Amino acid sequence: MKIAFHGAARAVTGSKHLIKLDDGTQILLDCGMFQGMGNVTEKLNGYFGFKPSEVTMMILSHAHIDHCGLLPRLVAEGFSGTIYATPGTMDLARILMLDSAKIHEQDAEFSNANRNIDQPEELPLYTEEDVIKTMGQFKIVEYGQPYQINDNITLLLTDAGHVVGSAAVHLSITEAGKETQLTFSGDIGRYTDLLLRSPQTFPQADYIIMESTYGDSLHKDTEPIDEVLLEIIRDTCLRKKGKVIIPAFSVGRTQEILFALNGLELEGKLPDLNYYVDSPLAMQATQVLKNHPEVYNNGTKRLLKIDDDIFAFKGLRFIESATESMALNQDNRPCIIISSSGMAEGGRVRHHIKNNIESDKNTILLVGYCDPHSLGGQLMAGNRSVDIFRERLQVLAEVKTIKSMSAHGDYEDLLHFLSCQDPTTNKQIFLVHGEYDVQQRFADHLRDKGFKHIAIPSYHQEYEL
Repeated sequence: MKIAFHGAARAVTGSKHLIKLDDGTQILLDCGMFQGMGNVTEKLNGYFGFKPSEVTMMILSHAHIDHCGLLPRLVAEGFSGTIYATPGTMDLARILMLDSAKIHEQDAEFSNANRNIDQPEELPLYTEEDVIKTMGQFKIVEYGQPYQINDNITLLLTDAGHVVGSAAVHLSITEAGKETQLTFSGDIGRYTDLLLRSPQTFPQADYIIMESTYGDSLHKDTEPIDEVLLEIIRDTCLRKKGKVIIPAFSVGRTQEILFALNGLELEGKLPDLNYYVDSPLAMQATQVLKNHPEVYNNGTKRLLKIDDDIFAFKGLRFIESATESMALNQDNRPCIIISSSGMAEGGRVRHHIKNNIESDKNTILLVGYCDPHSLGGQLMAGNRSVDIFRERLQVLAEVKTIKSMSAHGDYEDLLHFLSCQDPTTNKQIFLVHGEYDVQQRFADHLRDKGFKHIAIPSYHQEYEL
């Protein structure tokens, strides 16, 4: 058995890990798109490092684009096998991949309309038709129910607590009479998440592919999230009469913010302002989360007994059309705008940041991980000027962060996830989905817990198990 790491290797995007069995079977874990990698992003998304037509099956941990975003491309290039995922992941993946396809098609159309006559026509990375074909290859696997894929492979999915439908993947693989237990963590959530239940325990594994995004960080804020939000809104909107711009991923982060704001309204604390969610995708994702209450934690389930819509409150409005979105930039009244993407790399939020970044009465609030190369990462790093739409702008708006809103667990959460494992029987932990310096520090934490065999794969590196 071999395993190769074709994405999220010493980086935080593009999750793709390929298991090759001696009988020729190939199992792909995730098929994510690279995002926010600067000039090399397009090149990385154009090369898998393996032949899609030779992949036997695919297992999807969750529906974030950096984990599922190249699935339609995989199918378009010849993958015809089954895609295994939870019901929540399948529902989310559908809307996210359709949205992604629409963006790729629009980008290609724009490029072709502006190309020179001697330039070749640009094709989209994939189309909506590719997504529809991909959805026909999904097979639902419920949490906690072992699924026999064939005589030699059994699949178990356990809740990873990251987003609706997210799962840790556990494979029992038999080769030449020898059984190997392999776990892929996917992305691991928080044990104190506002909405979702905690990551579940899992069987002892010989090999673990482990995410490490926040492997050297603790998400410790001095105040609860709702109180931090309230303080920022009061200071920016009520005192300075400005706007709060919140770049937030449409899936997960936006719903957490709405949940926290709804909680403030239930307590009678929410300021009487306009609250905009400028993302049609976020509206769809919110409905998917409502359709899967099985992922809620006990506190959220108790709240549902007194509040039938935990994501709605006075003053909230979902913005759908681009015209309505542009109109927000002409409205100078104080408000809160929540818009994707979370790293401010694309989408409508870049327009909102551009129109508000050069006024000190406004606040840009970052509520999760941002790749250092991304616009969000540059703002988080304290850059005093940034490029947006080829224009150099001064950062006069206040930039704030709420680290504890990350859907990724910190290093205490990651170690908690592994607490059900006996380190003396673990043969190898492979660290993925993290910056290399962070992974090195997390490896030290793992060694302190007794895990002795730790590898940090490089891009396309292959190991014999």
